[in-house]
Amino acid sequence: MGSARMKILAGNSNRPLAEAIASYVNLPLVKADVRRFSDNEIFVEIFENVRGEDVFVIQSTSYPANDHVMELLITIDALRRASARRITAVIPYFGYARQDRKPGPRTPISAKLVANLITVAGADRVLTMDLHAGQIQGFFDIPTDNLFAAPVLVEDMKEHYELDNLMIVSPDVGGVVRARAHAKRLGDGGVPLAIVDKRREKPGESEVMNIIGEVEGRSCILVDDIVDTAGTLCNAADALIRAGATSVSAYVAHGVLSGKALERVENSSLKELVVTDTIRATETIRACRKIRYITIAPLVGEAMMRISTESSVSSLFD
Repeated sequence: MGSARMKILAGNSNRPLAEAIASYVNLPLVKADVRRFSDNEIFVEIFENVRGEDVFVIQSTSYPANDHVMELLITIDALRRASARRITAVIPYFGYARQDRKPGPRTPISAKLVANLITVAGADRVLTMDLHAGQIQGFFDIPTDNLFAAPVLVEDMKEHYELDNLMIVSPDVGGVVRARAHAKRLGDGGVPLAIVDKRREKPGESEVMNIIGEVEGRSCILVDDIVDTAGTLCNAADALIRAGATSVSAYVAHGVLSGKALERVENSSLKELVVTDTIRATETIRACRKIRYITIAPLVGEAMMRISTESSVSSLFD
């Protein structure tokens, strides 16, 4: 059998990103309809032949997460029943990723459940980005590629910041490996790294922020994978300024930005918050002067083409 062409289909979670990826790989999106019945049931209809094709479904499982997960599952089912040769679920932001272990007794591991749903629906492989925890790759029994926004974020840092006075900071102890990966990519020998260690001495008492590393007189960049309510990030920024940092910015892969996040960012000591477009920005977020978006469409598009032609994806990050 000759090499089948790739086809790209988009759910409703992030149309602008899907269109940007399609334009990068120079292919039109497959004509399809992902719509709701009046009782909000989801219905998917594909208007092109996909028999024997290599199909990529682009869908972030961001807010409203459950709707977007169901859209993805039903689209995969429609493709499988239409005899697609291979179905790759392209999930730039994988929701439920923070429920990757049991934090207490009688709690779910929802990330594993969602992985099972995607597999059972009929996906052959998964392409995602900056998974909250790397081990989620092992929750899937199908091949899973976890891309990193790091090269895109680091490129942007180099354009906007002087490297000789820069310091990368992890907002908590858990994110040290991620922050170090960014620090190593900057400049020849990399840039120094600091860590914000937050702890509650007693329940109900506010957090004590200890900064590990010498941040005085440096411009600091906080690096994280997800910014949700922005509490941790803004508190860390304030603590860094108190410790003598000249300025604090933040670079984050996924801008969930729920609840009072925008208000917090606006009123914090953050100079700017840079996020990628894995999650579609609402109008309110777009209007926030401190938040800047950079696109990961070329990175995801490149990875999709490599999967389609069976070439190496990991070499994108060498």
